[in-house]
Amino acid sequence: MYKLSIIFDTVVIRTKDNAFIPFAPDNTDYQRFKTDLANGVQLNDADGNPITADQITQFLSTLP
Repeated sequence: MYKLSIIFDTVVIRTKDNAFIPFAPDNTDYQRFKTDLANGVQLNDADGNPITADQITQFLSTLP
């Protein structure tokens, strides 16, 4: 599961270990994040609320 950062809009937090993953195309954790989202892994907003599948699809289309 992942959570959007409340502080930075260019990172996501992997909740299992609280790792900050930058939105960098050459970062393997970032690539995994995008694959996970495409495969239905939950993404929460910065407040911890789940983001819908449609919102995730739209969000993915904006990422590098």
